[in-house]
Order: sequence, then structure tokens, then C-alpha cells
Amino acid sequence: MSSPHSPNQNHLLAALPAAEFERLAAHLELVPMLLGEMLYEPGEQLQHAYFPTTAIVSLHYVMESGASAETAGVGNEGVIGISLFMGGGTTPSSAVVQTAGHAYRLESRLLMQEFNRAGLMQRLLLRYTQALITQMTQTAACNRHHSVEQQLCRWLLLTLDRLPSNELIMTQELVAGMLGVRREGITEAAGKLKHAGYIRYRRGHITVLERSGLEAHACECYTVVKKELSRLLSDVRCRDVA
Repeated sequence: MSSPHSPNQNHLLAALPAAEFERLAAHLELVPMLLGEMLYEPGEQLQHAYFPTTAIVSLHYVMESGASAETAGVGNEGVIGISLFMGGGTTPSSAVVQTAGHAYRLESRLLMQEFNRAGLMQRLLLRYTQALITQMTQTAACNRHHSVEQQLCRWLLLTLDRLPSNELIMTQELVAGMLGVRREGITEAAGKLKHAGYIRYRRGHITVLERSGLEAHACECYTVVKKELSRLLSDVRCRDVA
């Protein structure tokens, strides 16, 4: 019976040519990622890169007061730990598991060895980083100029894109923390979406009933982020794993 887990569930790993993938395959360690688990804290030297398969990780910036807000999310489309190959080594943000699941972990030195070969891995990581920067800048603009309801729609859609189902295990309090807004604002926005028939929620669970409704109510930020990721990786093909 085949394992339900595979590195090919991560889009970047699935795009590597056979030769590049085989150099890494034996070193990829499947690790569980628990809800709320901190992968790294601000200023911490990263020891590993993480390639999520079924988990989603939230990148947060934490203020001196302790308040925080999500700057970007990373799921099966990407990698956690871009500062390793961008030359910084550390980052002022933190990485926290938003949706429990699994990821493949790779030692930083092995990632850098492959990156420095200047093959497809390098190009994939750099293109993905550009898409991640787009997500970060669009999130900043969205949080400044768009309503909480629009921000919630954007966040729900980006999360749905990384999940195999239409159900999110997430409380309104946690969503409020992700968006950096008051819980009351999320409660009001979610209430409107529920009344419109787009979502259903009970404590700890949000189910999307009509995705098209969320897309109609979301601002342009969701489409910008999705299109940029697609554009940057449009010529990348999944490795034949048959």
C-alpha cells in the first residue's frame, strides 16, 4: 500500500528534474506540523528549509507590543526559509503553522549546495521568492486600503487554494490575529458572508459553501497574487513520476 505522503505534493519539489530531485530525495525528512507550532522566531538562524505538502504556514511580523499580523502564507506551492538562499540568514519575522499537516524538511547546507549548482532549483526558488514578495506587498496594501470583509475573502480564497477540501479548521480569533484586526471586525464580516450563503461556521471550523461569492466580494489583491504565482511558474512542468 502506497504512502499517503509524497514530496511531489509540494509544487516546487515536484517540478525538479529527476537528477536534481534524486540528489535531495534521501535527505528530505517528512515532519508533522502542529497547529500553532513555531518554525522559527525573529532573528533566529535557520537550520532547515521546509517544503509544505498539506500544512499551511503563516509568516508574521511581531511588534514590540506583542501584536502581530500575517505578511504572507505558504502552502504546497512554496518553501519556508527564503532567507537561507537570499543571503540574509535570519529574518525579523516569525513562521507559525496556521493549518496542521505535514512538510518535508531539508538541512540548510543541502539546500544551499543544490542552489549553488545554478540549476532549476535555483531558478524555482528565486521565482517563488518574487511571487512571495508580491504576496507580502499586496497584503500590506490590502490591509491599508480594503475593508475587513474584503481582506477576509482574500485570506479565505488563498487558504482554500492550498487545501484539498473546502473546510478550514480555524477560529475567528485566530483569523483576526492573522489579519491584525479586532475579533469583532471578523465576527461582523463573517456574519455577512454567512448571511449571504457563502460560508458556514461553527466554533473552530469555517466551511466555504460558494467560492464564487467570495471571489465576487474579494478585492483585486487575491487575483494579483494568484496571477503572479501562475505567471512566474507557468513554464514549469511537474516531473513525470509514473
